[in-house]
Amino acid sequence: MPGAGAILAENHNVDRIEAPVTFKAYLMCAFAAFGGIFFGYDIGYINGIMGMRYFIQEFGNGSAMISASTKSLIVSILSVGTFLGALIAGDLADSFGRRTTIILGCVIFSAGAALQCASTASGMLIGGRFVAGLGVGFVSAIIILYMSEVAPRKVRGAIVSAYQFCITIGIMLASLVTYGTQNFTNSGSYRIPIGIQFVWALILGIGLFLLPESPRYYVRHGELDKATQVLARLRGQPETSGYVTEELAEIVANHEYEMQAVPRAGHFSSWANCFRGSIGKPNSNLRRTILGTSLQMMQQCTGVNFIFYYSTSFFQTLNLEVDPFLLSLITTIVNVVSTPISFWTIERFGRRPLLIWGALGMVICQYIVAIAGTVAGNDKTVVKVEIAFVCIYIFFFASTWGPGAWVVIGEIFNLPIRSRGVALSTSSNWLWNCIIAVITPYMVVGLRERVFFVWGTLCAIAGVYAYMLIPETKGLTLEQVDRMLEESTPRNSSKWTPNTGSMYSVRKNRASVAETANHEEDHEEKEMAGKKASSS
Repeated sequence: MPGAGAILAENHNVDRIEAPVTFKAYLMCAFAAFGGIFFGYDIGYINGIMGMRYFIQEFGNGSAMISASTKSLIVSILSVGTFLGALIAGDLADSFGRRTTIILGCVIFSAGAALQCASTASGMLIGGRFVAGLGVGFVSAIIILYMSEVAPRKVRGAIVSAYQFCITIGIMLASLVTYGTQNFTNSGSYRIPIGIQFVWALILGIGLFLLPESPRYYVRHGELDKATQVLARLRGQPETSGYVTEELAEIVANHEYEMQAVPRAGHFSSWANCFRGSIGKPNSNLRRTILGTSLQMMQQCTGVNFIFYYSTSFFQTLNLEVDPFLLSLITTIVNVVSTPISFWTIERFGRRPLLIWGALGMVICQYIVAIAGTVAGNDKTVVKVEIAFVCIYIFFFASTWGPGAWVVIGEIFNLPIRSRGVALSTSSNWLWNCIIAVITPYMVVGLRERVFFVWGTLCAIAGVYAYMLIPETKGLTLEQVDRMLEESTPRNSSKWTPNTGSMYSVRKNRASVAETANHEEDHEEKEMAGKKASSS
């Protein structure tokens, strides 16, 4: 396989880097997004079974309700496992491949689901949720990495948003199942919702055998023949197509450049590479890592998981005439129908505007809910208004921050640290997911509707954060994103356009300039030495 320089001419139209998007490419990426159902279904089913009478009898130690401490442990332990799983997955994805790591995650998840199904006490249920969390960590971290690396750049934002859409579908499916089994008078009321998780693992695990590995994984390992084959399959082009050779050369050239800047090292040194550079330098690895991890923290601090983890229990405290399970189902349906809006808006308007305006919308809704609940929380009409604005708040999250945060972390890391950077960012998501799951039951007991003051304030901070720090990556290849971070700031990143030449040309020209400068320096030194010799 010839090198990048032989493959690619020095100048070409940047718009021709990728082939036209095929229906097959859509289907492949959409199926990979199916992994989001793991995450979403777990949120939905645990929210539902925590309010079931039979579940409370079984796991509440004979009391009429499960204690706040037991409830927070059952909910949050999955996030602990997922946090660890996401960190481990980064190494495995680089060593064995993105696809293999996701399949392994499905196997581990199935083992955890089996333990949960067999549990008759909280200890075994908690252990099963921890094991399942390890599997979810593998899937949630690497599925974003895989989709970002195989998706065509023109629709990458929409395709990665499909992951969030699958999360919402998972939540809705779980709500439908728990709504149907809530009145069962035996253990089937909670075992059936738990057992259905096997279906998602089976579908994703088997289906991934039919999908190709990421071409960037093969480039990282120097297997350019396999990278060519995979890229041709993904783009629906013959291996000799100019589209395929140009895109491959772009990936190879950028990887070679990055490896010169950050050479491949041992296990701990490679992790340390994620934290190299100055925080003030926009394209430094440290800056990217902080951006990715803090963005996922901000997504969790919007408070949305309060709704999806504890809404059934919360609605039960409002003493409404409406079934709280039905209200929870309605919130999940709003979540599902709102998310596909982002498929269009994230490519039409970009990542930055969605995150900024989405945060503003959430702030307004949450403060309305908090103020209304504080002023007249016992008035049933006011409570209905609160529920309406909770649904509007979910709409803003589902169409902006829900998918937007996942899209950005899949785009901002360069190839040498991409798997670990995405893993760290996903781990941050699960760490804060865990923290919020632990503290929320106690917050609700003390604050009730006033808890929305907390979420609203955090959303206001998230809006300022997005304005100051989030770059616009719409319409760029992953290699061009790397260049954009080098040459612009977040606030003017939307105005940045790629150079007329390819990334390879840019990298090569820089190397040529450096080589010329070194040559001239050596020539000057030789001349000086000659003058000294002649004068002596």
